[in-house]
Amino acid sequence: MQLDERGKPCPLPVVETKKALEAAPDGETAEVLVDNEIAVQNLQKLADHREWGFRWEKRSERVYAVQITRGEGGTGEENLPEPEACPLPPEGIRRGMVAVISSGLMGQGDEKLGKILMKSFLFALTQQEILPETVLLYNGGAFLSCEGSESLEDLKKLKELGVEILTCGTCLDFYGLKEKLAVGGITNMYEIVEKQCRAAVVLCP
Repeated sequence: MQLDERGKPCPLPVVETKKALEAAPDGETAEVLVDNEIAVQNLQKLADHREWGFRWEKRSERVYAVQITRGEGGTGEENLPEPEACPLPPEGIRRGMVAVISSGLMGQGDEKLGKILMKSFLFALTQQEILPETVLLYNGGAFLSCEGSESLEDLKKLKELGVEILTCGTCLDFYGLKEKLAVGGITNMYEIVEKQCRAAVVLCP
């Protein structure tokens, strides 16, 4: 099978390749076309995690061809630097893991890029084999759970998967968003602090 993932933002190449190969029989090879080396590295991490065969070649300046074979362990001779180890955790909700989102942007720097990264983060979160118990949204993050948010469908998907979505009530009032809340419940500062204090892991994108 061949998947053309050129021009698609992270993490779509990994997500779509993973889904295609998980539905295929052992021995099936997917040739994945991407347009940057970072995408190649991300696909290698997927193959290494699954112990699937992996090879790649650069066909032109903007075309990288990656071959991943389901059920065939090891990587090809033409290999990239070994990525950091990242073992897959067990499936399901991780009790004690809380994601805290205080802005509609991810990281500091360009605002447009920050919005793209946050949208990508929430989509990627829906694709994980292990999920946080709760997502807390406050300050600028409150906009993400309201009508018109580009991440609304991803938050709804997380809720369907069993993740608790909570948005700060004071923040909704301050921004005039209380009537626009479209997913999850309303929380207060006491609960926001309590959940973070009790959490074993806090994700802060």
